[in-house]
Amino acid sequence: MNLSISLSDQVALVTGGSRGIGRAIAVRLAQAGADVAINYLRQRTAADETVRLIEEQGAKALAIRANVGEYENIGQMIKEIENAFGKLDILISNAASGVLKPALELTERHWHWTMDINAGTLLPLTQHALPLMKDGGTIVAVSSLGSVRAIPNYAAVGASKAALESLIRHLAIELAPKGIKVNAISAGTVDTDALKYFPNRDELLDESKRRTPTGRLTTPDDIANVALYLCSRFSDQIQGQTIVIDGGYSILA
Repeated sequence: MNLSISLSDQVALVTGGSRGIGRAIAVRLAQAGADVAINYLRQRTAADETVRLIEEQGAKALAIRANVGEYENIGQMIKEIENAFGKLDILISNAASGVLKPALELTERHWHWTMDINAGTLLPLTQHALPLMKDGGTIVAVSSLGSVRAIPNYAAVGASKAALESLIRHLAIELAPKGIKVNAISAGTVDTDALKYFPNRDELLDESKRRTPTGRLTTPDDIANVALYLCSRFSDQIQGQTIVIDGGYSILA
């Protein structure tokens, strides 16, 4: 039995793929043989660098500028992928944003912006991608521990991630008969650009490392490795699950 993971002849889309976790996943999928499209919103230079890293693996790459919080942008993005590759086998919903404030300071705009980007995007992404997944496929959403734990200033983002994980379970039931796996990855504390918006960033990193049984923080590569596994044939019976990658942090009282 061949135990290697090969995604040869498969096409993947990684939203928010220009930096951090998204970039790590995009490159890992390319290393396994997939051609990869990435979505970005503002960082064209970063997107170009990710394209270069993907192409270094011998894979085809495509960078698409689109705001996944706008439904019409999603349709246009999927159309570009269809024109370039003719199909889609893997959808990684990674793009995220949100307002970091105490719950009682959130405005209606803060709430809807965060929910639309982090949770609302997955449904139209799936609906538009489905016609390109004629031979089955894989959908993976990137969540966070804030979906089940109370974190200061994380009310809107945490609620949006909880909604995302719930939607994963419902999509899994509906899409399993079509040969499509749907799962989520919940990441522990990862030192990416997103953390620079936390006022207590250094304290958060130090405390997370201290409390993690493995003695280190989770890295984008750790998450990319699990994403690769979920896209492989070895995970065919994993459906509707949220896989936690945090070095054991969340199992401690």
